[in-house]
Amino acid sequence: MFYREGHRLLFRSMIALTERGDVIDPVTLRDELLRRGDLDRAGGMEYLGGLIDVVPTAANIEYHAKIVRDKAVLRRLIEAATAIIQDAYEGRSTSVEVLDSAEHRVFQVAQFRRAEEFIRLKELIWPTMERIEQLHTSQGALTGVATGFTDLDRLTAGFQRGDLVIVAARPSMGKTALALNVVQHAAIEHNVGIAVFSLEMSKEQLVQRLLCSEGLVDAQRLRRGQLRDDDYPKLARAAGLLGTAPIWIDDSAMLSPLAMRSKARRLKAEHDVGLVVVDYLQMMQGPTDSESRQQEISFISRSLKALAKELDVPVVALSQLSRAPEQRGGEHRRPQLSDLRESGAIEQDADVVCFIYRQEFYDGPTDPKTNESIEGVAELIVGKQRNGPTGTVKLFFKKEYTRFDNYSPRESPPEAARG
Repeated sequence: MFYREGHRLLFRSMIALTERGDVIDPVTLRDELLRRGDLDRAGGMEYLGGLIDVVPTAANIEYHAKIVRDKAVLRRLIEAATAIIQDAYEGRSTSVEVLDSAEHRVFQVAQFRRAEEFIRLKELIWPTMERIEQLHTSQGALTGVATGFTDLDRLTAGFQRGDLVIVAARPSMGKTALALNVVQHAAIEHNVGIAVFSLEMSKEQLVQRLLCSEGLVDAQRLRRGQLRDDDYPKLARAAGLLGTAPIWIDDSAMLSPLAMRSKARRLKAEHDVGLVVVDYLQMMQGPTDSESRQQEISFISRSLKALAKELDVPVVALSQLSRAPEQRGGEHRRPQLSDLRESGAIEQDADVVCFIYRQEFYDGPTDPKTNESIEGVAELIVGKQRNGPTGTVKLFFKKEYTRFDNYSPRESPPEAARG
C-alpha cells in the first residue's frame, strides 16, 4: 500500500503497538522502531518529527486514510499497467492471452478499490426496520423479481437483489426456455429492465424463442417456414408486447467476467436494469493463467456473485450439470448439488440453486412404474436457498412453444397467450 519503505515500517510498528494495547505517540513509536531495528530505515527521529509537524492533529484522520487508500489504488493500477505494457512488448503470448491477462490484472485492482468500509450498526437498523414495516404492510407481496411461476415465487419470494441464482440441468432440459420465461414475465408484466447475456445462442435465435413462447406458436413450424394463417396474428401480438419490454440482449461469444461487468454496469446506469441473465456460465471465458478448469469456473462464479452485489440486482446464471444423474440412473436421476459441473465453488457462491428435471426426457410420456402420463411434467428443484427453504415446484413444459407454465394436475397446460 505504501510507496516509501519507511512509511511501511512506521505503519507496521503502529499496528504492533495497537495489537499490544499500547498508545501510539512519538515516544512509543520511536521505541518500537528501535526494538525492531527499523528506526534508521524509517528515516530516523528527524524524519519522524517532520511527519508529526506536517499533521499535528488526528481530527481529520478518516479523510487522510482515504487519501492513502486512493493513492494505493492508483499505485496498484500503475503496477498493473506497467505489467500489461511489458507483456505486450515482450510478445511471448498471443494478443488474446495478453488481453485476458490485462483484464484479470485490472479486475484485481477494481476488487481492491471496492472493498467496503465498516458501517456502524445503528446506520443499518432503521432502514431495516422500515423494510420490515413495508413487508408487513404488503401482506406477503413479493420482495424480489417475480418469476411468473406461482409456487416458485411463494417459495423464494422472487429472485432477491444481490443474489446469484443458478439454474442448472442436463442438456435439453429447458434451461434457456425457463430463463426466457422469467425474462418475459418480469419485463412485460412488471416492467423490470433486464440484461440478457447469451453466449450460446444468437440474438436472432433468442428473439425467435421469445416470440414463439409469448405468442404460443410452434417453434418447429416457424423454423421450417410452415406457419399457419392463425400464427401470424399471434406473432404480431407477441412482437407488440416484447417490442415495448425493457429487454437488452448481448450475444458476444466467450465473454469474460470483466467485459460482462463493464457492459452490465453501463446498462444499469443508463436504464436501471433490475435483473441480469447469463446463458450460460461454462461458456464464459476465465483467466488463461488458471491452473485448472475448476479454478477458472471458480473465478467466473465469484465474479458473477460480485456483479450481483455491485449492481444490487439478482443475477440468474444457467449452468450445465455433470453426467452423474444419468450414471446413477432410475429414480436417482434427480440432480443434486454435487452434480454441479467442474467446480464446487458454484454451490458455495450461489444464494439459490435450482435444478430442472423432466422424467419424460428419460422414460417417455408414461411413467413405467405407475403407467400414468408424465407428458410435459417438469420439476424445478430448489436444492439450495441461503435465506429460505428448499423444495420442489412442479411446472408444465410445452416443448413446441419452448415454454414453462404453472402446473395444475386437474388441467391441461394453458393454451391462451397473455391477455
